[in-house]
Amino acid sequence: MTFTAPLIADIHDPQHAAHLQQVWSQKTKPLGSLGQLEALGQQIGLIQQTLKPQLTQPQLLVFASDHGLAAQGVSAYPSDVTWQMVENFLAGGAAVSVLARQHGLALQVVDAGVAHAFAPRAGLIQCKVALGTQDASTGPAMNKAQCQQALQAGCKVVTSLPGNAVLLGEMGIGNTSSAALLMSRLTGEPLTDCMGRGTGLDDAGMLHKQQVLKAVLQRHADATEPLQALAAFGGFEIAMMVGACLQAASHRRVVVVDGFIAGAAVLVASKLQPAVLGYCVFAHRSAEQGHGLMLDHLARPTGSAWALNRVGPLLNLGLRLGEGSGAALAWPLVQSAAGLLCEMASFKSAGVSNKED
Repeated sequence: MTFTAPLIADIHDPQHAAHLQQVWSQKTKPLGSLGQLEALGQQIGLIQQTLKPQLTQPQLLVFASDHGLAAQGVSAYPSDVTWQMVENFLAGGAAVSVLARQHGLALQVVDAGVAHAFAPRAGLIQCKVALGTQDASTGPAMNKAQCQQALQAGCKVVTSLPGNAVLLGEMGIGNTSSAALLMSRLTGEPLTDCMGRGTGLDDAGMLHKQQVLKAVLQRHADATEPLQALAAFGGFEIAMMVGACLQAASHRRVVVVDGFIAGAAVLVASKLQPAVLGYCVFAHRSAEQGHGLMLDHLARPTGSAWALNRVGPLLNLGLRLGEGSGAALAWPLVQSAAGLLCEMASFKSAGVSNKED
């Protein structure tokens, strides 16, 4: 593959981190009393290289694509739901549409490869690689050229949009299967620990899904490198999120990551550029089996000096909707962390005695 990941600077800066910690220690509160919000504020300050971080024009990107593997019955819903939900996003009726309005997020739906022709309209970004990926049980989901096209398209989408924060979401019937396959291959975890019920499979459906995915994993046993695995298992929306995440980090934007599928994209991105993890805020711990284990892997020491164990997933609400809904729900916490660091008074400026006075 010829895709070259954008260069990403490691956010770790011991001197600046010490200055940020000193700012927090002077705020009108007991030391460490804002808990994880303090670590999150410090992370944003390190990303932006400032003691007074500001979050501007946040972009909520929902990447959508169909999956050929869905023909094998790995989802409880038919593939038509992908394009129907895209229409729902654009009409403003989906959960993520409501949350985007509520929290002032610019919602953009990216057609990465939906098997449907959409009329052009505001809020829709056309980047269709093909009418869905191929069936990974019979061959690679993407060829090399398609994988590269999707990665580059994700980079271009971010470059075309304003602001200094990107929230990653997705839509695609069958994409929990792609995410589970990617996770198993890139982490070495057993497939059964990586896959879940997705859209709500019953026990018989889970057994069938496991059998199908096991065969797919074996068929592509030679796809061991990150981009080889991405091409083998798909999907277009995951590949575009990989590119979007890498490009956003190269711009020093905050990247708010939704759930299991978006996490799989970050997993791939981190294998290409470990420093990307410093720019990622993980919105929540999904109810989808495998997501907690995925987050644990992303928290392990890598080539980056910053890892998830500094700022863990912000919410744990049993969510498994996708769409970027968890990222949208977590956004006010991201805003709060930056706002408190920037605007909260110090003991000196407020005339408040601290415990040493």
